[in-house]
Amino acid sequence: MINTIWLTLIVLGVLTGIATGTSAAVTTAAIESANRAVNICLGFIGIMAMWNGLMKIADSAGLTRWLAKLFAPVARLLFPSVPDDHPALAAITMSLAANLLGMGNAATPLGLKAMEELASLNEEGDVPSDAMCTFVAISTAGITLVPTTIIAIRAQYHSYNPAEVVMPIILMNIVATFVAILADSFFSRVSKGH
Repeated sequence: MINTIWLTLIVLGVLTGIATGTSAAVTTAAIESANRAVNICLGFIGIMAMWNGLMKIADSAGLTRWLAKLFAPVARLLFPSVPDDHPALAAITMSLAANLLGMGNAATPLGLKAMEELASLNEEGDVPSDAMCTFVAISTAGITLVPTTIIAIRAQYHSYNPAEVVMPIILMNIVATFVAILADSFFSRVSKGH
């Protein structure tokens, strides 16, 4: 479906360029945008490699496991249907800890593992469980203490103070997480008819 949407947008852009006589400008803009995208991605390599390396060191030193233990009581509260000794809780807390440290790239495989473990508990088959929905809501709105991607973009574009947005981002992430938890709780009750 998404491929069809992209193809439609590209075809409409080319046809509009031809119809308005600006096909050369459309071609130039497409090439410049592709070059800009590559430059942005290359600019991320350094900072992402540094943070991924620090995350690996933190993981080897036990920091992520410590954070996972710290989050375990909260995870049990948010995911009451998951048994205490189930690997899903460990995967959930590790994913949340990685998000907290701003390691979205590291959190993704952990999140996939958490969903796999939650799916093993799901008796509904193709219908996501409450725990799966809660995990997606929290992960999407996740609190990040170090928004590395934003800092990297701002640094790449020579911001005077690339990290000045950290506190507003943290505050908005906290608000977004609470809203996600409240919305998840509300819709979970509505779906059960309570």
